Amino acid sequence: MNYELFIAKRIIAAKQYKSSISSPIIKIAIIAITVGMVIMMISIATGVGLQEKIREKLSGFNGHIQITNFDNNNSEITLEPVSIEQNFYPEFKTVSGIKNIQVFATKPGIIRTEADFEGIIFKGVGNDYDWTFFKDYIIEGKFPNYNNEVSNEVLISSELSNRLKIELNEEFNILFIKEDPSKAPWIRVVKAVGIYNSGFQDFDRNFVLADIRHIQKMNKWEQGEVGGFEVFIDDFNLINQKSNEVYSETASTLNAQSIIDKYPAIFEWIGLFDTNIYLIIIIMILVAGINMITALLVLILERTQMVGILKALGSNNNSIRKIFLYNAGYLIIRGLFWGNLIGLFILLTQKYGKFISLNPETYYVTTVPIFLDVSYIVLLNIGTLVLCFLMLIVPSVIITKINPVTSIKFE
Repeated sequence: MNYELFIAKRIIAAKQYKSSISSPIIKIAIIAITVGMVIMMISIATGVGLQEKIREKLSGFNGHIQITNFDNNNSEITLEPVSIEQNFYPEFKTVSGIKNIQVFATKPGIIRTEADFEGIIFKGVGNDYDWTFFKDYIIEGKFPNYNNEVSNEVLISSELSNRLKIELNEEFNILFIKEDPSKAPWIRVVKAVGIYNSGFQDFDRNFVLADIRHIQKMNKWEQGEVGGFEVFIDDFNLINQKSNEVYSETASTLNAQSIIDKYPAIFEWIGLFDTNIYLIIIIMILVAGINMITALLVLILERTQMVGILKALGSNNNSIRKIFLYNAGYLIIRGLFWGNLIGLFILLTQKYGKFISLNPETYYVTTVPIFLDVSYIVLLNIGTLVLCFLMLIVPSVIITKINPVTSIKFE
């Protein structure tokens, strides 16, 4: 029988243990672990959640990788056409991990209503467009249908709808300036069949999704010419690798650019979240570990006489250290239990209740996104338990300094 564990259990169950001098210090140590666990869970869940949500929105509007003509155009507007007669379209067979590839083209325009006007980016898409991203954000109406004849159906954002007072299924005019400004602009009468709200205001205030054939006609492109291709991959973590592979498989006149390269400032900003998360975890584990060290030292000093008796009865230092380490391990697990319980309650409440909101102009989301994964919670618990336990091994050496003769005479 493991007598060290047996004695540790008896110490924990003893009534005087719960009302001893060390009791408030032990409670503080448990609270420190609980609070630390809650903060670590929240920091990971919100930090990773925000990263994933921003990545999802950027890729939803742009694809993970964009293939366009190799030119000096750094704007959102496509100028020169690309032929769809490519070996990678409509299916990328030479690169693995490609989920979808779709055509697009963009053109600047002006929405004009009776009372107001607004500059927009008219994004043309085809019948190969994947509307999955917008399923979570469409708040009214339906998706446009571009399968048959040229369609005047468009999808607009709630921000444009509210600002210009455009209702669902209402028709409105979009003006497109010609290369020769002396000529009258093109006018397209379109119908808002769907309204979306992604919370990404940089895109919501600008983009109107429409039939790509309108742009082909205005730009005098052939039916088989488009502005570029949007490529979606299965694993975002491989985006740099896949971007290089896609680039190597395209013609020399084409450029393949990942959204990380297209929006470097945003990705550098969300990359800082990882640093913040690591710092929070380190600080919380250090605080919890220091509190546990204090609690362990108090426990040992409070039971100096017991240590002396056990030594007199033949117990070696390692056995006695195990008793106190088992005791400390129980306190750590207790703190982790309450930390997980409280942390999961807070995270699940926010995930499904969305009580805490954010400024979309700063964070690109309207509410705090929550990322929950059993693997990171398990690893966080194991890591905290192991690191706190390792921090306790060194201070437990004080047991070897206790002399059984003087300790038994104590009191």
